[in-house]
Amino acid sequence: MAQIIVTLALYLVLVIPMGTYLYHIAAGEKTFADPVFNRVDNAIYKVCRITREGMNWKQYTLHLLMTNAVMVGVGYLVLRLQSVLLANPNQIEGMEPTLSFNTIISFMTNTNLQHYSGESGLSYLSQMLVIIFMMFTSAATGYAACMAFCRGLAGKRKDVGNFYEDVVRIVTRVLVPISIIGGLLLIWQGVPETFQANQTIETIEGKLQDLAMGPVAALEIIKHLGTNGGGFFGANSTTPFENPTIITNLIELYSMMILPGACVIVFGKMTRKRKKEEGRQKRRIFGNQGRTIFAAMSILFLVGLTLCFFSESAGNPVMEAAGVSQSMGSMEGKEVRFGVAQSALFTTTTTSFTTGTVNNMHDTLTPLGGMVPLLHMMLNCVFGGKGVGLMNMIMYVILAVFLCGLMIGRTPEYLGKKIEGKEMKLVALVLIIHPLLILGFSALAVATSGGLAGITNEGFHGLTQVLYEFASSAANNGSGFEGLADNTYFWNITTGLAMFFGRYVAIVAQLAIAGSLLAKKRVNETVGTLRTDNTIFVIILVAVVYIFAALTFFPALALGPIAEHLTLWMS
Repeated sequence: MAQIIVTLALYLVLVIPMGTYLYHIAAGEKTFADPVFNRVDNAIYKVCRITREGMNWKQYTLHLLMTNAVMVGVGYLVLRLQSVLLANPNQIEGMEPTLSFNTIISFMTNTNLQHYSGESGLSYLSQMLVIIFMMFTSAATGYAACMAFCRGLAGKRKDVGNFYEDVVRIVTRVLVPISIIGGLLLIWQGVPETFQANQTIETIEGKLQDLAMGPVAALEIIKHLGTNGGGFFGANSTTPFENPTIITNLIELYSMMILPGACVIVFGKMTRKRKKEEGRQKRRIFGNQGRTIFAAMSILFLVGLTLCFFSESAGNPVMEAAGVSQSMGSMEGKEVRFGVAQSALFTTTTTSFTTGTVNNMHDTLTPLGGMVPLLHMMLNCVFGGKGVGLMNMIMYVILAVFLCGLMIGRTPEYLGKKIEGKEMKLVALVLIIHPLLILGFSALAVATSGGLAGITNEGFHGLTQVLYEFASSAANNGSGFEGLADNTYFWNITTGLAMFFGRYVAIVAQLAIAGSLLAKKRVNETVGTLRTDNTIFVIILVAVVYIFAALTFFPALALGPIAEHLTLWMS
């Protein structure tokens, strides 16, 4: 418990200055790094002919989608042709068409679901030009969409910003510098960074073993910082070559937590109001709205973390009955160097911040321990990925405001703007598309031969594997429950579609909401206005999230992890 408490306390210390720095970048205010980065940014604007003019939400969305489409096309060709391209010392063949489709959609949507093993399925050129490159651009895309969304809700300017400027500034001023520093720290701790071919060595037992090599550290840091998750190796951050020590484990934890939390602070600062106090103006750290959302997200996160930690600490009663001691908790599938505490924290974090990296095998978690990452991906708003987690939570905020308005017979308002039918239809679309993708494709999987062929576990656990795969895809998380034979036409295509629609339908609808609210006139607050910056609203928001989740996902969870838990403990 001390490990977890200290880790989270240090996170709170780090996230506040990072949020302030991100706010200055998003608002175009001065930062300490401007003398260096202004020159870099201006050179990029000049070469790419970026005018930096403000865009409305439709223009912003169009440029976002077209830019992503071009990168998808180029990346797909590289994956298909990697056998004849450069930097392929291990002579890896080109990817099969449906696997290429799944992979390129996965990395462009910031999901990074992997139906292949990186060390044997990709050349070094593909790892760098497709995987690492898209880890930067997909993260920057999510951040840019979030900043445009926040500007629309704040209503302090006539446009939502410039897409290309947002992407360039987050890459040059945040992602690249932190990746360089973090990558060097990982190399210091033993993570490889080389272009040598795989090496065959003789083990102590006298047998031969192939050691996969490659630019691991470069991929490892941005996969966490960009909430990406795809590992260089198939075993992801459980392998010592990706995550060798407790120090690297902490670096990876903070990397995936820092920017999603900082985006909440940016939102609070964009929408804050200054209040006069004794003739001076006082600024709050988070701003009222940011503080409310951060508190609600933290409650959801801590509830899930507590359940996961104590469930894993309790161990497996079947193993205990068989004479295998569970005094250290359920250590199946976990690395001894991390133990239950760091494994539970990593598991909850990677699916709350929708990174998708793993330092233990989720398939071996206890039923309730495995339900936590599954549920948090179903919620898709517990901090979430870079920027999009905040946008998803604000959908629940608007829903909570609407429901409270119905209770008191008053037109709902948020941030001084009336919430009307158009906004609520778009909010409903965002909230409904997510469970539709998860439950719809899961139903298809258990009803067709193509889906059933991939399920390797019978009963409740097999259903949980299916739910987890599509929840991970729709939430753009990318972690795997494993156990599925998922590199088939059925699983490659269906998860690819879930990733695509889960990413872009939500972003388009959310930017449309921001554009609609930006165009509205601000209304004055009255005594009847629902406050969204106090403790009561935090409780209301958490309740709305859990109630919505229960209404949509509880039957599926009851047939999966809950039924498996009752079977284990009641037998």
